[in-house]
Amino acid sequence: MRKNANPHLVRIFSDRKWIGPFLASLLVSVTLLFSAVFGLFGSPYGEDQSAFEEKLDDRNGLFVESEIDKSANANGHLGGDAPRFAYLISGTKGDSLRMMRTLQAVYHPRNRYILHLDLEAPPRERMDLSLSVKNDPTFREVENVRVMAQSNLVTYKGPTMIACTLQAIAIMLRENLPWDWFINLSASDYPLMTQDDLLFVFANLSRSLNFIEHAQIAGWKLDQRAKPIIIDPGLYLSKKSEISLTTQRRSHPTSFKLFTGSAWVMLTRDFLEYCIWGWDNLPRTILMYYTNFISSPEGYFHTVICNAKEYRKTAVSHDLHYIAWANPPGQHPLDLSLRHFNEMVKSKAPFARKFRENDPVLGLIDSELLGRTNRFTPGGWCIGNSDGDADPCSLRGDDSVFKPGPGAERLLELLRELLSEGFRSKQCS
Repeated sequence: MRKNANPHLVRIFSDRKWIGPFLASLLVSVTLLFSAVFGLFGSPYGEDQSAFEEKLDDRNGLFVESEIDKSANANGHLGGDAPRFAYLISGTKGDSLRMMRTLQAVYHPRNRYILHLDLEAPPRERMDLSLSVKNDPTFREVENVRVMAQSNLVTYKGPTMIACTLQAIAIMLRENLPWDWFINLSASDYPLMTQDDLLFVFANLSRSLNFIEHAQIAGWKLDQRAKPIIIDPGLYLSKKSEISLTTQRRSHPTSFKLFTGSAWVMLTRDFLEYCIWGWDNLPRTILMYYTNFISSPEGYFHTVICNAKEYRKTAVSHDLHYIAWANPPGQHPLDLSLRHFNEMVKSKAPFARKFRENDPVLGLIDSELLGRTNRFTPGGWCIGNSDGDADPCSLRGDDSVFKPGPGAERLLELLRELLSEGFRSKQCS
């Protein structure tokens, strides 16, 4: 046997110089393997769950200052601390002009905007909307407004609205531009305060808070919402039609609890990255469930945030909207008009819905609450001459200089109420 041994193989095993490098390589490989395993199954924040919850329990990080001017100097300059919002404004056939009016009312150079006109709108209307954005000199210079090139069919009460919202969020994340909160509006929404008011107040607020009206589904609502299985024709047809109800019924899910609430939200970038990437697969599992769920826009984000340990303590149950309902409530909210103006102001909410196109109350909101006489709601970034009919926003200044007004005081009062001592007991309960 020794005579037949391979002389090269004998030489290799007799030469022990290879043992050192081999053991070093083995040690590095094992170290990388353990790092990958523990990185995969560890906390997505690079810290343990208790440390993350301690951060959320820090009251100083959740509550606004007692005085609105504590975080800014006399000129309202916030510099790098000023937040940014990412807006999705959506509409359907005949909504392009209303979408532009809402866009101009909530416009600020710090923010990001995506407009989505659904597939029911004719190509000509979508082209006109794109040209309106393209030809606006401010939008062209700042480059923070875009129209979604892909138009999706959106079905009322169907999951296609969630699909469209997630697509807009994914586009904003892919662009990798800075923003802190995402806000969804429709063509029938309108602001009740300036962006300077909103940005200035939210600069004092923890960037971890998600504003999403929510409640756990129970009783008869659980049977009527959770058991039916629907089909959204917008997923496979090119023309809009009502959702279809199947004859099959399903049992309640056992791996997560169901929540419902308003479809209008203000969500943090951190939470939405979790919804898109879904590192523990919970967001995808819940999204698959809501594909066949009635009124999924009123439940998807709510169910995800209240079933995710990392985020349930960040949920504040308010949609930041004033919405009027009949008594008893109907399927749709009331159209807002001049008779609702005082109630809108008293609500202290930054937005309201729903408005008819060119309703006189919109002009009153422009003049009394926004100070809007030209294209945009004026703010600290507008440094042009406002004499006569001149547009002060035609000349752009520092977008981190704000001029908060009465709207900021109203919003601050609302946030004090929402973030009071007892608000935690209402979270995801």
